[in-house]
Amino acid sequence: MSVEYFSTPIEFVRGVGPQRAEILQKELSVFSIGDLLSHFPFRYEDRSEIKTIRELKETDVYVQVCGKLGRLEINGTGQARRITANITDSTGRLELIWFKGISYLEKSLKPGNNYLVFGRISEFKGRLNMAHPEMDLVDGPLKINGKGLVPVYPLTDGMRKRFLDNKFMNQIVRNAITSKDFQPKETLPEPLIKELKFPDRKWALQTIHMPDNEANLNLAENRFKFEEFFYLQLRYLQLKNNRNKNIRGPVFEIVGDFFHRFYEKHLPFELTDAQKKVLKEIRKDMGTGRQMNRLLQGDVGSGKTIVALLSMLIAADNGFQSCLMAPTEILAAQHFYVLRELLEHMNISVVLLTGSTTKKIRNAILENLKSGEIQILIGTHALLESDVEFQNLGFVVIDEQHRFGVAQRARLWQKGQITPHVLVMTATPIPRTLALTVYGDLDVSTIDKLPAGRKPITTVLRHENTRPLIMQFLKEEIHKGRQIYIVFPLIEDSAKLELKSLMTGYDIIAEYLPPPQYKYSMLHGRLKSDEKDSEMQKFKNHQTDIMVATTVIEVGVNVPNATVMVIENAERFGLSQLHQLRGRVGRGGEQSYCVLVSGNKLSAPARKRLKTMTETTDGFKIAQVDLELRGPGDMDGTRQSGLLDLKIADIRRDEKWLVLARKFAEATLESDPLFMKAENELIRMEMAKIPHRTVWSKIS
Repeated sequence: MSVEYFSTPIEFVRGVGPQRAEILQKELSVFSIGDLLSHFPFRYEDRSEIKTIRELKETDVYVQVCGKLGRLEINGTGQARRITANITDSTGRLELIWFKGISYLEKSLKPGNNYLVFGRISEFKGRLNMAHPEMDLVDGPLKINGKGLVPVYPLTDGMRKRFLDNKFMNQIVRNAITSKDFQPKETLPEPLIKELKFPDRKWALQTIHMPDNEANLNLAENRFKFEEFFYLQLRYLQLKNNRNKNIRGPVFEIVGDFFHRFYEKHLPFELTDAQKKVLKEIRKDMGTGRQMNRLLQGDVGSGKTIVALLSMLIAADNGFQSCLMAPTEILAAQHFYVLRELLEHMNISVVLLTGSTTKKIRNAILENLKSGEIQILIGTHALLESDVEFQNLGFVVIDEQHRFGVAQRARLWQKGQITPHVLVMTATPIPRTLALTVYGDLDVSTIDKLPAGRKPITTVLRHENTRPLIMQFLKEEIHKGRQIYIVFPLIEDSAKLELKSLMTGYDIIAEYLPPPQYKYSMLHGRLKSDEKDSEMQKFKNHQTDIMVATTVIEVGVNVPNATVMVIENAERFGLSQLHQLRGRVGRGGEQSYCVLVSGNKLSAPARKRLKTMTETTDGFKIAQVDLELRGPGDMDGTRQSGLLDLKIADIRRDEKWLVLARKFAEATLESDPLFMKAENELIRMEMAKIPHRTVWSKIS
């Protein structure tokens, strides 16, 4: 009965019906009773206390009062139309006001009756009021108890417009749970429930939707958090085991002449211990015959590229081609120039292919690639075109993987006759424990030390009114022979956004640092490829002092003589962007600086981002804050921002349960990989319910 009940269409829940069911399906993807009961509250309001109106203060946030509703008054016309009323108790009077749903409220509210009123307190012209309160008609005596903990459900604007509010959600969930057919089937094995002292599923579902106290609510929440993480980890670990067993990669048995000659004669600096450790992990992977699928994370400037190059030389030693895909032409060109310079004394063919490559050169590249003459191909999305064919692709490097769609990365992954080894590089790391747990079927390597001699970058936050002092500082740095980056969020002024644009900003800066005494380069997305290259080369060769740019310089630009990064309207940038931009300086031996320029009015998240930037240069700490502010993304699908596809668990706040679930998932798979034991029958049934999807996580 319970399986049939949970699959019952949502329209058959008392209080729903066909029209409301259509809205729930469209807005919340709630099609059945099971979907409804899996739509968990995201917070709870404590309605146990009822205040008197005299007790209310402007500093109160959400409060609850009980009293008699006075006469309704409708004022204004059109957009300014509103309805007001007073609620009175024995201690005073509180004004209530609504700006929406006026026709509905006229019909549903009953002046002269007692109501339990809940909402947010605000103050207008010295008087307290409550806008859009939640109203519950009180049947019976005025002296009543509060409601206790009231669930608050995720809703959409589309629902609110149809008056399907939180009160409606609470009622239909209660109707579903109090039905005699509500007999949910267990989803966790009994030994696991006993060991972790979890409640059974029926009690947990009742409690999470109708909690009687906070302690019991925590028990129910913890059970569901563990359950979500447990099945997520089982799935990832199964995928990893299947990949190791079934997907074979090329065997790189030889570490030969290309690798040794470069390592012994042309390596420009000694590798750090962290780089050596990662290289050892990669060599071990590539020699086993299983396909490597490794995430290499390291801070800006930690030396990921040299590790990737040494790995590509091992591929060349074994007769295989390599490719490196970067998200922008500037970064692809930067990789090309760096690798070509490093390999100039070696007989290795390195070629660049981008969207700007001329047809004649492109045709020659495609021919040489197919014949095997090209050993290392570097490029942008152009590498994904169907006519880009390799003779023997064995090693793929994807740089700044978060900048590519996962489907794009998969197309590159499929270009080898045998599945190539994949190294995904990112300078936007996440904490190691989290990386190992969330990227369940990736192997994770971390370069956690910067090369010797790097000085920490000094980062300061300044407001617009200190611009003369900022400009004086830039002037002093230029007179020392240094160069400056100044980055703007926009190219031109926007009517909607109060931001400094590159064009307006250039005029302001030029007043303080006038040309031709101070020489400028300009870089933005509307320039043609050859114009970008020309501007970049002038700055790189110190023909100009100041690079005025948009975020096209976020990655890939390497000018060791540049010591100052000024970021205008810094509050408009994400943490990972700010950290990437800061990473453009500090690449030489001189002390470098990052100046964040912001307006005075900052939102709480913006304030936290900027404070974090001034307090640390550690990319892993920055990534942790970024994770808290933005969420980790959907690791399993194509969505790359927001939260994982979890209904109640949160990897930022619930790391304890995530790590515990990983531990139990590993133990379960080790003892019973196919879940054939009697005690794992429930696990087998639950895993069979997980819909088959293209598993992007196996390639990045």
